[in-house]
Amino acid sequence: MELLSNNYFALFLIVALGFILGRIKIAGLSLDVSAVIFVALIFGHFGIVIPEDFQYLGLVLFIFTIGIQAGPGFFESFKKEGRQLATFASLLIIIAALITFAIILIFNIDKNIAIGLLTGALTSTPGLAAAIDLTGSPLASIGYGVAYPFGVIGVILFIRFLPKIIGIPLKKSEEDYQMKMKEEFPEVLHRNFIVENENVTGKSIADLRIRYMTRAVVSRVMHEGLAVTPKPETILCKGDLIKAVGTEEALKRVELLIGAPTEVEIPLDRNYDVRTVLITNKDVVNKTIGQINLLQTYNATITRIRRSGINISPTPNSKLFFGDKLIIASSKANMEMVIRIFGDDQKRLSDTDILPVALGIILGVLAGRINIILGNFSFSAGLTGGVLIVALIVSRLGKTGPILWTMSGAANQLLRQLGLIFFLASVGTGAGADIMNTFEKYGYQLFLFGGIITLVPMALAAWVGKWLFKMNLLTMLGAISGSMTSTPGLAAADSMTSTNAHSIAYATVYPVAMVLLIVLVQIIILLV
Repeated sequence: MELLSNNYFALFLIVALGFILGRIKIAGLSLDVSAVIFVALIFGHFGIVIPEDFQYLGLVLFIFTIGIQAGPGFFESFKKEGRQLATFASLLIIIAALITFAIILIFNIDKNIAIGLLTGALTSTPGLAAAIDLTGSPLASIGYGVAYPFGVIGVILFIRFLPKIIGIPLKKSEEDYQMKMKEEFPEVLHRNFIVENENVTGKSIADLRIRYMTRAVVSRVMHEGLAVTPKPETILCKGDLIKAVGTEEALKRVELLIGAPTEVEIPLDRNYDVRTVLITNKDVVNKTIGQINLLQTYNATITRIRRSGINISPTPNSKLFFGDKLIIASSKANMEMVIRIFGDDQKRLSDTDILPVALGIILGVLAGRINIILGNFSFSAGLTGGVLIVALIVSRLGKTGPILWTMSGAANQLLRQLGLIFFLASVGTGAGADIMNTFEKYGYQLFLFGGIITLVPMALAAWVGKWLFKMNLLTMLGAISGSMTSTPGLAAADSMTSTNAHSIAYATVYPVAMVLLIVLVQIIILLV
């Protein structure tokens, strides 16, 4: 057919058919966007090949957007419990890599196909991208295509049956997790107090150092029936009412310092305003609340920070990030000036600045060309590694001069999806020409190897998680899904619990697993 010789027509026909196939559900399961590679393999078998330029364009867009999203989580994963989760993910990935290495040596499987089995069994498209970038061979995509379906189904089934396998009730795990979360992220509350303590009467808020002493914020003071936004020089008189915002522990300290709590409400003065303000101004990103000095300049107080669905009690050292929501108390006269400082522009939050994307990819390509020589061992990050490393670093920085290294969720998802479908379509057609020869040579052996690489690492990691790490079951569900880079696995866990324990573990583990798998793919290629 003449139309199929047109690269653009063939590309988007493969994409369209892939998305149609990906939406078909069997027993509640679907291939989603990964179905594109299966359609591309069929087209490639019949001699239709998408140019490699689309492959590399898709590759850099996909890897860069993955890195931008995963960067903060990657570095945060090495704090607190994240170290344990990172160790868990590393163990699972290393076991999978060792099994793959053994399969290559024992069964004499082509290393490119075996690496494809590894990335498909762990449902890692970035790993496949790295393999193809490093080897220049399309055979990895055949292994990926063979192992991927069971990689999806196997993780879902394992997640579903894990509570019964290890004998831990989900309900008890939920209760344990909720108790732990209350200790680590105490709820931010507000309460009114009567000024009764003789030691504070007649002293200013600055003299009392209330924020330092209690870790709570005084957002309102009512004196003789008049409610005002407090200034540092505001004097507290006996019988005044104050409104304090903070954790339960902080409010208990306020009670000890100030006086008894009261149910009496402090009405809003007609000149007083409380607003939710969105940070979209580049100039305040990465600055602390103390550096902005709202209280001294505008007599305005930040009483709460909402970030990633969590309420945070602010301190002068709290750093502000693009997209944070602030609860600000101020006079109406000053509120508009305060809003201008932070931006509060919903449209700007959703806009996409292409300059950081272009600069980041340029830096990534350059970083990938740097060759590191250690004795007889020579190593370079390559296109995939260079772009990923730069994206992880700049997303952690957040801002460099006037450049903001962030993207809205919608923009990131669009560019990532676009890059992924270009990459899968080009790689799949390139591999399609060899697919029948591969099956004739190896038969159903590859399916068996793919299943082993999927199931054995999960089973061993779950045993370690329960008996050595004493992990909460919900955290383990998310950690396994993230280690296997399996979004369907995460969705399966999501349907099993109302908490977000699995989501937090997944977000922590995913970037570690993604980066480590790419590194191990390079090591296997060098060793074999």
